[in-house]
Amino acid sequence: MLETSPTHSLPDNAYTPLPPGTSYEPVVGAAARLPELTWRSVLWGVFFCVVFTVASAYSGLKVGQVMEAAIPISILAIGLARVYRRRSTLLENVIVTGIGGASGSVVAGAIFTLPALYMLELDPHPVQTVFICLAGGCLGVLFLIPLRRYFVRDMHGKLPYPEATAITEVLITGEKGGSQARLLLEATALAGVYDFFVTTFQVWREYLDFQFVPAVHTLAERAKIAFRFDAISFILGLGYVIGLRSSLILCAGGFLSNFVLVPLIWMIGSHVSSAVYPAAVPIGGMQAAEIFRSYVRFIGVGAIATAGIFGILKSLRIVAGSFSIAAHTFHRGEDGGLERTDRDITMVSLLLGVVLSALGIAAFLGSLTPSLPVIAAGLLMTLVFAFFFTSVAANAIATVARNPVSGMTMLTIIISSVVLLRFGLSGSTGMFFVLAIAGMVCTALAVSGQTITDLKAGYWLGSTPSAQEKVKFLGVIAAAVASGLTIVLLARAFQLGDSVAGDPRAVLPSPQAAIMKALVEGFMSRQPVAVVLFGVGGVIALIMEMLGAPALIFALGMYLPLELNTPALAGGFLAHFLGKRAERAGAGRGRLIRERGVIIASGLMAGGALGGVLGASFRLIPGFSESWIKTPFFDYDPVSQLVSAGVFTCFCLYLWIRSQRGARSAS
Repeated sequence: MLETSPTHSLPDNAYTPLPPGTSYEPVVGAAARLPELTWRSVLWGVFFCVVFTVASAYSGLKVGQVMEAAIPISILAIGLARVYRRRSTLLENVIVTGIGGASGSVVAGAIFTLPALYMLELDPHPVQTVFICLAGGCLGVLFLIPLRRYFVRDMHGKLPYPEATAITEVLITGEKGGSQARLLLEATALAGVYDFFVTTFQVWREYLDFQFVPAVHTLAERAKIAFRFDAISFILGLGYVIGLRSSLILCAGGFLSNFVLVPLIWMIGSHVSSAVYPAAVPIGGMQAAEIFRSYVRFIGVGAIATAGIFGILKSLRIVAGSFSIAAHTFHRGEDGGLERTDRDITMVSLLLGVVLSALGIAAFLGSLTPSLPVIAAGLLMTLVFAFFFTSVAANAIATVARNPVSGMTMLTIIISSVVLLRFGLSGSTGMFFVLAIAGMVCTALAVSGQTITDLKAGYWLGSTPSAQEKVKFLGVIAAAVASGLTIVLLARAFQLGDSVAGDPRAVLPSPQAAIMKALVEGFMSRQPVAVVLFGVGGVIALIMEMLGAPALIFALGMYLPLELNTPALAGGFLAHFLGKRAERAGAGRGRLIRERGVIIASGLMAGGALGGVLGASFRLIPGFSESWIKTPFFDYDPVSQLVSAGVFTCFCLYLWIRSQRGARSAS
């Protein structure tokens, strides 16, 4: 007879702030000794990590989107749990998810910078591409560990952790089985099928702008006020999990950027016949999206950086406290009296990892230039940026599941270029040097954001933090090798960026890397810095702090494209009104309504991620075309967009109705 695992439920206070004097008791208690770090969990985790890394690298270079792998991998882990005679434990599934999830984060860091090296014809060696990913990933894990207690334990119930919530609900409902698991699978299947078709083929428009309405089109053309909406289920589920307040603040930042700053810049700049830096064409000839990319996004970068500084200042006391705890643990021994569920890797291991990473980075930078001052400056900037931006990434992921990697990478390139130019480093060597620093920092940010997600899910479920931290390095190594080599192969098989005359190879647009290429080229040719734009963003973030509003969420809304913010608002309103309905329904049924709402939203996120990964794998097929499946009305915007809006509305109704109907029958 097959062995079975006991089923578990999340405690009632899993998602709410704890009253003073109380502590959270995870699903698997600290005294429990379940199989966790086993060959089974490690090998499957590494396997999934490599597979999803390859698919994500191609997807990122093709369409600029990297699919987060942690949610689909958690679903695969549940399926594998039933294959073995001894069913895999909940903690083993956490390990599989944690290792495999490193794939998306390492790729997200790599695609911003490494392809730019090939666009600039700097031809990095494969070992160099792998090392940049590896060094950055290791720094991301190492620098996050001192922040774990603050973000995971001390801020319990105060930060929504959308992706960690989805992963946790997937794993826990997979353990419980029954109606909740069926509900999760139902929502996952619906979202997976829908997001797969709408993002992979030409069935109907994914993005809505309603410019087929004459009044809307006139507003966009004459006032540069353009509305866009990404009608996919993944973002709807994300908005539900982060809640109404965060969704409103996120959209408020987007509204300021798109409905105030873009029209304002156009109104003033349209009277100037020449191009205004940093754009290369006159403002009068730009569309709203071009103004946003050329000017407003830099304001968003300044706001994110300033908000990040405020976050760093607020967490300095906690960081110092974390190091004190780690030092105390080191002096008393590895256990140090701490419970299993609150035990990080030892202080000596942490310090040794940082030292080895620093030595490796110094040797790598030394292979690019013999100048010791330049090497020292590059090493210092890499370590400082990676350390302080880790807090920004963790806060952003914990709040809105959006990591401002691109904004922080742009800031790294700008500051690094200015500093290195003072040392006389320029030309091809300077560009390689700057992009290498940015690549390591970018990967560190992406990995730290994904790591805090894993640690929070593990906190809810009762994993051992030190075990999660150790295997995360395995995931980083596997993903670094796979992503670095995949980018090398794709750079040889395709043109990255723009098409070059006489080159018959197909083009992979690599949109993020193209931005970084333009930025580093501009600075290394000693063009002026857009200080005013960054400064405006900084002042906006300062004003938000003075008003007591979360500046980082607002800044993220300013920086992200509007179409990624607006669907989240729909999910936020659903969460708010369902919460009100749950309050009126009473304690028992109200709890079921809230629980089912989170499960469905998690299923929408999980299904959307699975559909995206499946779509990315289809793009690996030679000769793939989005027109393989094309509806007759796809190119006719009035019908195509209205159908898309109608299906999105159906998903909203599905979430609203199913959250209450099942709760009514269960009460």
